[in-house]
Amino acid sequence: MKKSWTVPPDAAGERLDIFLRREVPLLFPAETKLSNSKLRRLIVAGCIAVGGRTCTRPSFILRAGSRVTADIDAEKLFYEKDNGDIDFILEEKDVLFEDDCIIVVNKPPFLPSEETIVEGRGNMHKAVIDYLWKKNPSLRNPPYAGIMHRLDRETSGALLFTKTRQVNKAVHEMFEGRQVQKIYRAVAACTDEGRLKGLPLPHSFSVDDYIGRISPKSQGCKMGELSEAAGGMHAHTDFTIVQAAGGGRSLYCIDCTLGTGRTHQIRVHLSLSGFPIVGDALYGGPDGFAENGGRIMLHARLLEFPHPVSGKTVTCEAPLPPLFGPPLHGLESAGR
Repeated sequence: MKKSWTVPPDAAGERLDIFLRREVPLLFPAETKLSNSKLRRLIVAGCIAVGGRTCTRPSFILRAGSRVTADIDAEKLFYEKDNGDIDFILEEKDVLFEDDCIIVVNKPPFLPSEETIVEGRGNMHKAVIDYLWKKNPSLRNPPYAGIMHRLDRETSGALLFTKTRQVNKAVHEMFEGRQVQKIYRAVAACTDEGRLKGLPLPHSFSVDDYIGRISPKSQGCKMGELSEAAGGMHAHTDFTIVQAAGGGRSLYCIDCTLGTGRTHQIRVHLSLSGFPIVGDALYGGPDGFAENGGRIMLHARLLEFPHPVSGKTVTCEAPLPPLFGPPLHGLESAGR
């Protein structure tokens, strides 16, 4: 469907997304699924032109008399994709540490850490707020939960939130100053198993380089080695190969200690080292385990940091999910 509008004088100075929010629903009076996020995606996808030129900025300011044209595929616009997220309610058993200042929770896989562009989508931040509100139902407004760091949607494990704005600065400086020890557990495939034969485990190695985004902005984010001159940022990770899997497959459990906190850092460094993570197709990993939903086998197993008020060391360890070992039952089921 193609539709054009002429911007009236009373809409001059209005944002493009606001203008479309008013006009596009009139084209589909029987539909009730046209959210603001769908309209924004329509713009970003290049389906809207202003004055004959494609406009991908939802915040574009319109002028009176401008011609706005929409090329809309209704089937795609109203299609509700199943993103595979889980429904999750935070319970006491999922809380690794809590006091008046902070709360550390065990995030499950297949749940975003925070709100996304998709309206109404569940996330860990909302789950924490709901949990805190249930503990104190007399509150008139939702309780505060500050996001201090994030885990990828498929990554499980320890995630810290603040419960009061007064400690945000201290916690932020704690992360920036590398006072937080973060250890992840990965299950990875060795692309050259021969180099580990006869080598006693545990075995440690480190990666220290510069990484940055290597994919175009129009595509999903993929990171890789990138010189500092080209915009790469310093990244350091220490690895310990903890245990080999059984079943004749070249699979290993690896503990990963972050020295820096770059996007996809562990995934990139393990792939560059010849140990792509199981389920991480973006970085060359083998197929994931069906019993784990095929997810990327990465788990934030430990957070250790000085308490932002008392200064005492707080250690939070998220239990290893099935297949992360030991024992490594089922690892032999992985394949390419």
